[in-house]
Amino acid sequence: MRVWLKPDRMRAYKISAEEVMEALAEQSLIARPGRLGQSSGIDAQAFEYVLIYQGQFSEPDQYKNIIVRSNEKGEQVRIRDIAEVELGSEFFDIYSTMDGKPSASIVLKQTVGSNASDVIAQVKEKLKELAEVMPPSIDYKVSYDVSTFLNASTEQVMHTLRDAFILVALVVFIFLGDWRSTLIPIIAVPVSMIGTFFIMQMFGLSINLITLFALVLSIGIVVDNAIVVVEAVHAKMELEHLAPYNAVQAVMGEIGGAIIAITLMMVSVFIPIAFMTGPVGVFYRQFSITMAGGIIISAVVALTLTPVLCAMMLKPHVDGHVKKRNLLDRFLAWFNKGFERLTGGYVKILDRVVARRALTFGALIVFCGGIYLSGRVLPAGFIPSEDQGTIYAIIQTPPGSTLETTNKVAHQLTQICEEIPEVESVSSLAGYEIMTEGRGSNAGTCLIDLKPWHDRHKDVHEVMAELELKTKNLGAVIEYFEPPAVPGFGSSGGFSLRMLDKTNGTDYHEFDRVNKEFMAALAKRKELTGLFTFYAANYPQYEIKIDNQAAMQKGVSIGKAMENLNILIGSTYEQGFIRFGRFFKVYVQSGPEYRRYPSDLTALFVKNEEGEMVPYSSFMRFEKSLGPNEITRYNMYNSAAIRGLPANGFTSGDAINAIKEVAKENLPRGYDIAWEGLSYDEAGRGNEAIYIFLVVLIFVYLVLAAQYESFLLPLVVILSLPVGVLGSFLMLKLMGLANDVYAQIGIIMLIGLLGKNAVLIVEFAVQKQRAGATILEATIEGARARFRPILMTSFAFIAGLIPLVIATGAGAIGNRTIGSSALGGMLVGTLVGVLVIPGLYYVFATMIKGRKLIKDEADEPVSEEFMRRDEEGMRYRETVRMLTGRMRELLKRKKDE
Repeated sequence: MRVWLKPDRMRAYKISAEEVMEALAEQSLIARPGRLGQSSGIDAQAFEYVLIYQGQFSEPDQYKNIIVRSNEKGEQVRIRDIAEVELGSEFFDIYSTMDGKPSASIVLKQTVGSNASDVIAQVKEKLKELAEVMPPSIDYKVSYDVSTFLNASTEQVMHTLRDAFILVALVVFIFLGDWRSTLIPIIAVPVSMIGTFFIMQMFGLSINLITLFALVLSIGIVVDNAIVVVEAVHAKMELEHLAPYNAVQAVMGEIGGAIIAITLMMVSVFIPIAFMTGPVGVFYRQFSITMAGGIIISAVVALTLTPVLCAMMLKPHVDGHVKKRNLLDRFLAWFNKGFERLTGGYVKILDRVVARRALTFGALIVFCGGIYLSGRVLPAGFIPSEDQGTIYAIIQTPPGSTLETTNKVAHQLTQICEEIPEVESVSSLAGYEIMTEGRGSNAGTCLIDLKPWHDRHKDVHEVMAELELKTKNLGAVIEYFEPPAVPGFGSSGGFSLRMLDKTNGTDYHEFDRVNKEFMAALAKRKELTGLFTFYAANYPQYEIKIDNQAAMQKGVSIGKAMENLNILIGSTYEQGFIRFGRFFKVYVQSGPEYRRYPSDLTALFVKNEEGEMVPYSSFMRFEKSLGPNEITRYNMYNSAAIRGLPANGFTSGDAINAIKEVAKENLPRGYDIAWEGLSYDEAGRGNEAIYIFLVVLIFVYLVLAAQYESFLLPLVVILSLPVGVLGSFLMLKLMGLANDVYAQIGIIMLIGLLGKNAVLIVEFAVQKQRAGATILEATIEGARARFRPILMTSFAFIAGLIPLVIATGAGAIGNRTIGSSALGGMLVGTLVGVLVIPGLYYVFATMIKGRKLIKDEADEPVSEEFMRRDEEGMRYRETVRMLTGRMRELLKRKKDE
């Protein structure tokens, strides 16, 4: 309820604003008269009556009729005589439009622990329900919806999941050569994924981009163990002419230990990072649990389901049987012959390089140097900024600009946006700035919603560049930002920080000077763009100067004078009422026409102790000055919010480092910076990634040391990893991507995958060495025997990454980053690793030959011992069952006789 006072009429009636407030409080009130005839314990009454009062007024006419003054002659002055009364808006400091039409903007934020997709779905359902009761001329439209990007990204990853599955199946078919053999590892994928979903449910994980990424990557991993089993069964059937069932029995005794060792090693990669805390820890934790769950399930499948399927589905090799060969058969025969020649060439290379230690360690030194150099030139990042289909346009008109001026600029920007084909809709808010959630007449925000990714030819950065070019001459500073990389984590993309004043005194003009110099220094850095701050100490102000002596002589109470001025100019709210089931406030303020210009202040009067109206101009003067529009604090310090974007070709990590350097060089003593949003976590990370990798390597080393009962043999696996890391860095640089969280997730996964290749070679070489072969023979034979399964599993994994690397549309940057990181590392790590790993094994196996850490130490790997004892137990149980059956037959025969 708005009570618009008329100061000129109030002066004529000699009524002060304080008297109006008293009349409102006395006549619009909640009363509790009580009851008539209520029992008192003395006389009994026949009836009891409850006394009620109408309560606070809720209609404009009721407020208009409130009596402000009355005398014995019946003369009355009512509020309608000195004011206009209407049911209106509580605030007039924001103009909201959508596509140029008036709108009411509603911003909803989810509570902690809720699921964004569920919340948004329920809100949309509620909007449909409310739309049925809206007036015909009212409609609603969702202008910004984070689930649009999330759903599109999820759909994109689902397509990638499908494509990866097909490509993996194709690679497996080419290597195995028949559909029956291909079907066995392919069956392992859905079985392992269903088991992974169960594990995700156990740990309270949801289907999101991170877990979907893990599922895509796990396609190439979960088939690994099954491929190893099928390939080994094929080789055993072909070389020893065994039936499938017998081949399976023989193979599981040979490779069962390797599968267990691979599983333990790969799980040890992901378990440590599951305990990370903080925002980055959420990414690592969800990824690691999903991957570890899939790996464990795939190992169980490889040791149980896969052998059974091999015995049931594979056909024995028949000598002399010649079938009609089609084009596909000829291609597979050509591929197998080519692979045999490749294997022969590979063995010849190993004969020359395995025993040359200088060559092996020289190659490792070169790769480590390459990692150092590529790490220096590879840009660092935190969480990649994706094309989410939305742009924030932040409008800043000159200090002192009216709300109408800002709204005019917002309308001009809306018209420009409508001319761009990629723009779907524009919501504008004049008076509100979304970045710092602050209000001001010279601040505004436009939410520019783009069309779906498949319906536009430009990405969000190209649209932003076009808008920057077209809105240069609108008479305002307009900067364009993307939404935050993680919805709800910060106010926008780019970087956000605060400049802090930690001096003892607070001089806002000095702080403004330091802030401007700091902004100018930042603008000189090539890594930064889109810089802006809303802090300024040059907003036009008028300082009130009161002559106390003159006021006292005129009988004016300074306190009442200031309170009267506060009501007339600033407005006051001291009561309210209930209507339409909601609470309404009653605001009292002079009409807008009485407070437009500084000169209007001279026409205001205040009532003195004698009941006379005294003009403010008789005891008050005004001095024009400049000052801040609003004062914000951060950690109790006076602060200025600064926002910006990394320049084209630079990452958020580069921008943060540049800002730190500028702050160190330019900020005077007593001034500092503090980070906000995602920038806070990124700036505080430091060398966290290095520590993560060290912890992972330590876990892998300890697991392998227990597996091989050696402190040196695990170094074969550990030292083979730099090859893949360099490949990952080179691929990221080639693709123009940054070393961010997604890239580091891919590199951590590489530790497990490349370690698996090394374990396969080491495990078989140890078996050959225990069988009596020399170290050189065992090394070459182990590498030769595992060459085909290593390339098969590696290329199957690489094939599954191709859809990620070439991804477009929603979430493309994250897809490309994690895909490129894993693909580059896997490709280089596999092709070079098959040459380096045998050399490393030869070196360390030679060093530990004939040496024992403890008395009677076994040189048999733990997993091999486990499988051997299990196999011996099975043979023992089989023998017992056979003997038991034989005894029963003898006893039955004796009884019959």
